[in-house]
Amino acid sequence: MTTERAVAHVVGARPNFMKAAPVIDALAARQAAQRLIHTGQHYDRAMSEVFFDDLGMPEPDVNLGVGSGSHGEQTGRLMIELEQQFASSRPSIVVVYGDVNSTVAAALVATKLAIPVAHVEAGLRSFDRSMPEEINRILTDAISDLLYVTSADAMAHLGHEGIDPRRMRFVGNTMIDTLLRLKPKFDPGPIAERVGVSGDFGVATLHRPANVDSDDAALRLIDALHRVADMVPIVLPLHPRGRERLERLGLDSHEQLLIVEPLPYLAFMSLVSGSRLVLTDSGGIQEETTVLGVPCLTLRSNTERPITITNGTNQLVGNDPETIVAAAKLALSARYAPMTPPLWDGSAGVRIASDLLDYLRGRE
Repeated sequence: MTTERAVAHVVGARPNFMKAAPVIDALAARQAAQRLIHTGQHYDRAMSEVFFDDLGMPEPDVNLGVGSGSHGEQTGRLMIELEQQFASSRPSIVVVYGDVNSTVAAALVATKLAIPVAHVEAGLRSFDRSMPEEINRILTDAISDLLYVTSADAMAHLGHEGIDPRRMRFVGNTMIDTLLRLKPKFDPGPIAERVGVSGDFGVATLHRPANVDSDDAALRLIDALHRVADMVPIVLPLHPRGRERLERLGLDSHEQLLIVEPLPYLAFMSLVSGSRLVLTDSGGIQEETTVLGVPCLTLRSNTERPITITNGTNQLVGNDPETIVAAAKLALSARYAPMTPPLWDGSAGVRIASDLLDYLRGRE
């Protein structure tokens, strides 16, 4: 893969890969020069490299192997490494995805080197600045040259922040591009059998600092998950973040709450597609369950993806056990139809690729 004046994609954490794959594919179909930089922000194979296999992405041109650390430590290392990459092989534009530390680090470095930045999944806001991801979103959008937006509410957020409308593009959701492309491969049977469930089951994920960084918050959610597991077996692929605290407090003490290692994309989405209920504090899963028609209880008091509530199956339940259990009972007694918000049609990557190339031609 040539690196001269290439489009540089920066990915580093699990959600980035599903968002980047459709853009990379669409640019490859247009024979655009590209360079893929994996920062290594997520370093567990099940949460990183195996996604390249599942998604059919090219091998990264470089893996920086930054790994974990505090937000300041990790972001600092990312900026040092990315500055060296951009200086040694100056790209025509840097494309960043989502809201992780790799996203804001790449945007800051590129902007200071006078390299244009495109942000895929711009404009999402939870309005909760205690979330590190919210700070990353605001900063990245403020300095990016092109803002690729998934929903009308996100366009409105950018407008309220005074962003020039000429920088905004309402293109749809590249994560849903990936979901729709791979949906025919989803097969819940084998993975359900492997993790030890049959019949009806639910899926849970848990990793947000507000939920796992204090004993009080973690205990409330453990209580809620155990009570939901009284109703239906729950499979929980457990993120490394907070695992020690959750297990020390007894998360794994319920026989119907099945703790497993993080799963590759196809295995995880197969499991979700066959589930009756998802409980999560993740962002992207709110979108995926909307399109799959699976009820989703979001273990937070806010969401940066309100379209999954107004146009989907998502419900905010916070971390109060009574609220979570009551919502789970209702969700398990209902059936939901898949929902398709505007432009979540599988072609967002194509729209982004076309606009990127038009933009670069205009700069020439």
